[in-house]
Amino acid sequence: MGNPNRDEDLQSNKSFQLSIWKRLFPFAKPYRWLLLLIIVTNIIISIVDVLLPLFQRYVVNNFIEKGTLDGFNTFIAAYISVIVLQVLSFVFYTLSAMKVEMRMGRDLKRACFVHLQTLSFSYYNVTPVGYILARVMSDTNRIAAITAWDLIDILWALSYVLCAFVSMAMLDLRLALMVMIIVPVIAVLTTYFQKRILFWNRKVRSINSRITGAFNEGIMGAKTSKTLVIEDKNTHEFADLTEEMRSASVHAAGLNALYIPLVMLASSAATAIVLYRGGEMVLEYGMLIGTLSAFTTYAVSIFEPIQQMARVLANIIAVQPNIERVMGLLDQKPNIVDSPEVVAKYGDSFHPKKENWEPIKGDIEFDDVSFRYPDGEEEVLSHFSLKIPAGTNVAIVGETGAGKSTLVNLACRFFEPTGGRILIDGVDYRERSQLWLHSRLGYVLQNPHLFSGTVMENIRYGRLDATDEEVKEAAKAVSADTVVEHLENGYDSDVGEGGDKLSTGEKQLISFARAVLADPAIFVLDEATSSIDTQTEQLIQNATLRLLEGRTSFLIAHRLSTIRQADLILVVKDGKIIEQGKHEELLRKGGYYHDLYSKQFQAEEMHSKLNTAC
Repeated sequence: MGNPNRDEDLQSNKSFQLSIWKRLFPFAKPYRWLLLLIIVTNIIISIVDVLLPLFQRYVVNNFIEKGTLDGFNTFIAAYISVIVLQVLSFVFYTLSAMKVEMRMGRDLKRACFVHLQTLSFSYYNVTPVGYILARVMSDTNRIAAITAWDLIDILWALSYVLCAFVSMAMLDLRLALMVMIIVPVIAVLTTYFQKRILFWNRKVRSINSRITGAFNEGIMGAKTSKTLVIEDKNTHEFADLTEEMRSASVHAAGLNALYIPLVMLASSAATAIVLYRGGEMVLEYGMLIGTLSAFTTYAVSIFEPIQQMARVLANIIAVQPNIERVMGLLDQKPNIVDSPEVVAKYGDSFHPKKENWEPIKGDIEFDDVSFRYPDGEEEVLSHFSLKIPAGTNVAIVGETGAGKSTLVNLACRFFEPTGGRILIDGVDYRERSQLWLHSRLGYVLQNPHLFSGTVMENIRYGRLDATDEEVKEAAKAVSADTVVEHLENGYDSDVGEGGDKLSTGEKQLISFARAVLADPAIFVLDEATSSIDTQTEQLIQNATLRLLEGRTSFLIAHRLSTIRQADLILVVKDGKIIEQGKHEELLRKGGYYHDLYSKQFQAEEMHSKLNTAC
């Protein structure tokens, strides 16, 4: 899995690429008829804009110069008809562009969110939250807005310039060529500035991701910051980020501020030349006043769409990093994928074929398994073999950072072995779908996460078709009903964002009930009682003994006193399994486990004496 920040740095050196924009075609295709309507209405608007100076020429030559109003009513009727057509076209254009912007933005967000559900756990280990949020929210909005409005504005500007040039050429070709000489000048300016504008806008978007991540960390870690009294340090670091953002934004804005006025200067110079030469032609060659009036209007107005094209090109250049970032997210490949044959039989996460799912007994076998992490060089496991019969209670112990979670992550197929194989009920689990296995897992984390909603809804995530009574029974089984009793609205109480209205222990009980409701074949408790008080922990331990009967279970334990009854204890050190056996067997060996247990027992005994003395 690549480093997203490094990938972004590499992208900042790329020039404008049409291939990047082609990636948006699948998202624009469903709205091709709306886009066609936008194109047609824009062309109508530009044609009417070109006709208006000709109406002006007709008025001057036929009414003002001749001093008569013959046919004026017919002229007014034609003029009003053209204006009404333009207004209606503008209304349909605006409504259609708004629909394309909103719907395309929605589709891009959905595509990102759905794709994120398919990525492996390792992606979230190396990708900052701010990086993801910036892509799913702000980048998709900007892409949709540019596609719906700015790209079409180029069409309007281009069609207006072409039609206006044809009209001017019909009036006077030499004068028309003087006006159009500005186009290559603008092309040279755009070529010069586009790479520089693109670079600095990429840099701005990159820093914006880091600022979003800093916001997220600051909010999520507010309590920790206050207890450590590091508000001043956080403020300085955030100030450095925002100053870097300001500096990059000033560079980007400065380039745009120079680019647009240079285009305007060139346009104004050409207009001055045209007015000077046109005046001479009126005096020397008898050009009609109406023709000069129309030509002057064209000469002045034609530079607005040219400037519009320059602005839009600048915006298009600026938005390419947004497209690259979103497509980079959509291009991320999960480290673990089911084979086409497995998907055909078992379905995928969004289209499961549950009728083909075999029941899981819970036999797990590590067959000559070797493993190294995607970003690691050394093997964490090397030719490891172990058979775990269904219903076995396996405890994994070791110091913090020893690698206790590696075995569980492999067994749950959050990672796959780099060598050997893992069998579930005698079959290599790569021959069955991830969802087949994950749907029969009960996983309780050390740091529980609850979703926004009620207690009832959070427990029901374990099995969405569960009745209210089944939810309450699951809560009662792990004493989570004691939490509900103290809440104002009982099971209908809102837990807040991430469960922040509950204590850590209360969240743990709710997540435990959620896992129980799923009725899993394989249970994983990842130091699940480390954040719960001793009394509650005892309640859960008593319930756990009953709930784990007949189920294969893994207990990643910090307190060794909680795993004495385990059928098998695996002792992990430096990512290696150095001892295995039952509690009494390991104590009799007098090895590493014996030392760990003795140290922890002495620490707990001293803690107990201190509490008694207090």
